[in-house]
Amino acid sequence: MSQFFADQRVVVTGGAGFLGRWVVQGLRARGCENIFVPRRATCDLRRWENICGLLDEAQPELIIHLAGVVTGIGATRDNPAGSFYDNLIMGAQLMEAARQRGVAKLVILGTVRSYPKNAPVPTREEDLWNGYPEEVNAPYGMAKKILIVQSQAYRQQYGFNSICLLAANLYGPGATLDLTSSHVIPALIRRYCTAVQRGDHEVDCWGDGHSMCSFLHVEDCAEAILLAAEFYNESEPVNVASGEETSIADLAQRIARLSGFTGKTVWDPTQPPGQPRSCWDVSRAERAIGFRARKDFNAGLQETYDWYRERFQRATTA
Repeated sequence: MSQFFADQRVVVTGGAGFLGRWVVQGLRARGCENIFVPRRATCDLRRWENICGLLDEAQPELIIHLAGVVTGIGATRDNPAGSFYDNLIMGAQLMEAARQRGVAKLVILGTVRSYPKNAPVPTREEDLWNGYPEEVNAPYGMAKKILIVQSQAYRQQYGFNSICLLAANLYGPGATLDLTSSHVIPALIRRYCTAVQRGDHEVDCWGDGHSMCSFLHVEDCAEAILLAAEFYNESEPVNVASGEETSIADLAQRIARLSGFTGKTVWDPTQPPGQPRSCWDVSRAERAIGFRARKDFNAGLQETYDWYRERFQRATTA
């Protein structure tokens, strides 16, 4: 195994979160002992003085920036200003503070929500600049997109080594189960499990079910981040995805079968459906960092369902 991380001091913002825990675990498996994980309660990264204090204390050679306000489509719709401002200000200030302190490398996790609403499929990194994102996701997507511009500008003017990854919709054990902030897979799992428990005959789902979405297991995403941290040193963003897509209707049917729900799924087209098509070209990731998603989607979905079901049963029998 590479010794790249062994002697590095690494800050992982968002390191206590869903994805962050997998990244920290991966760092430790690679021999990294000096890992610093700021906590939101004591280090609000929207404040410049907190960022400066963190970097002055940790003195990192590498920063992996995962922290952000990441929510489901409903919460993003209801809080567009906060989604835009919080994600932009954290990343922009962190990059400037890192640049001032001579941090060797900054890895920024962006999002495929930055892509234009009607981008061609499979979507390449070059398509990023050819249109405006899907309207509900635009505040979050544009905030992350601006960080790509900042990264490229800082490399050009200062020679600062920052890289940007565009991650697909994540799923896996440990995802948030709060219906106001969770992504589509944990939200659907919770809806169907709750319906079975209550004996409901219908489950309401947003949109019309026709939207196509690409999902990436959290463990695969963490591996891609660590590969990029070690091997990628260019300004152009990199898609981190599986290269596959499935319809939301098909996803709902799979989860219904897992849960044992035999009732009717009712689609509500008055609610936002999200990106119409979501399938990302992964050739740059394969070429530049040797990454290819390994987790089979059916196996990953079963694993996620089992994780949730265990906690759901524990909560209802407590």
